[in-house]
Amino acid sequence: MDLVLKLREIRRLKGLSQKDAARLSGVGEKTISSFETGERVGAMKLCQLKRLLAVYEMTEAEFFGGGVEKQIAPWELDPEQFATARLIDELQSLPKHSQRSLLAKFQLMIETVSEVHEPRQKRPPRYMRDDPDWQMMASRN
Repeated sequence: MDLVLKLREIRRLKGLSQKDAARLSGVGEKTISSFETGERVGAMKLCQLKRLLAVYEMTEAEFFGGGVEKQIAPWELDPEQFATARLIDELQSLPKHSQRSLLAKFQLMIETVSEVHEPRQKRPPRYMRDDPDWQMMASRN
């Protein structure tokens, strides 16, 4: 997804007009318009982008990451990407201790599946053998 579309759609998702974004960011309304139409997007300064993103309550990492596309046009992601992105969002909304526990379990599942498809002669990493969540999962098999 191109920069022009992202800028325009994020502003719209936040419910802001170009005038509102200009007033809050200090970037001129005509300048924002020219960025969003693509006329002057190549002349955009990093400080202008940062000010706009601050108004949109977004970091540079979020803007350039895949999350923006997911918000703006989720239908453009293939089903696996969409499911993975949704799973990651839900995981990140959980408390940190729950995240760690689930990540350890996901890691165990991934290693198990990869060993089925490509058997290795190696035992699980030591941190997995000593992890109580891993022990709990392993004892159920």
